[in-house]
Amino acid sequence: MSVSNFTKRLIFGALYIGVLGFGILYNESTYIGLFFILMLLSLYEFTKMLKAKCGAVYLISALFFITLVFVMKYEFQYPQQALYLKIGLFVSFFIPFISTLFFVKEDVIKTISKAYLSIAYIAIPFTLLALLSFLGESFEQIKWVVLGILVLIWTNDSFAYLVGKNFGKTKLLERISPNKTIEGFFGGMFFTFVLSYFIAKYSYLSITNWLIIALLVSVFGVLGDLIESMFKRNTGVKDSSNFIPGHGGFLDRLDSLIFVAPFVFVYLLIVG
Repeated sequence: MSVSNFTKRLIFGALYIGVLGFGILYNESTYIGLFFILMLLSLYEFTKMLKAKCGAVYLISALFFITLVFVMKYEFQYPQQALYLKIGLFVSFFIPFISTLFFVKEDVIKTISKAYLSIAYIAIPFTLLALLSFLGESFEQIKWVVLGILVLIWTNDSFAYLVGKNFGKTKLLERISPNKTIEGFFGGMFFTFVLSYFIAKYSYLSITNWLIIALLVSVFGVLGDLIESMFKRNTGVKDSSNFIPGHGGFLDRLDSLIFVAPFVFVYLLIVG
């Protein structure tokens, strides 16, 4: 990598982390707004990658996100509005079927399949990330948990790469990602566990909870990375986009978080 490319990667990487950190930490509105925007950008990249032609994906995803956020925050305060949103969400799920009658003449099944794949893979995880803000006793508590999860993901990715590059010999899943190794996987997991122990000292969650979150990050973060690599390999693209110079697209940077989010959400929901 040339000096100019390294500098560009460093600058835009710092800007990306800065925007992410500000959006998460400033207040609840910026937190929810951040993940709503990231959802739409990731949807754009993913549907472009799949060459999906169904624009209803954006409507359904937006309604799904807005409805569940509104329901969790305001349902008892505004029951009638919540009911209208639920009805709108229910009706919107049938739009892809109806729209294909008028706008798609070929590959109808593929078009509908791509639409619902985009919703399941992108919209649901980002919505659950937004809903995490309601799980703690206060937003001030949970925002640091989300930031901690991001730091664990970055730690896992970085040390998996470093350990794999220097000590990796056994391929993890060569067919999908030739550079990933089993040694790198366990190296990343080890350092993620170590960091989670120290994060727990400054969090309202217990050490046990953080160790379990570290396990979820290590396993499902790698699976998320592999799944996005599978999609890119299948569609013949190198990066999901060039939105972040030197880093590719938002989907490239968030693939681990997208797959980790549902499992962390369910875990935190269970432990209360």
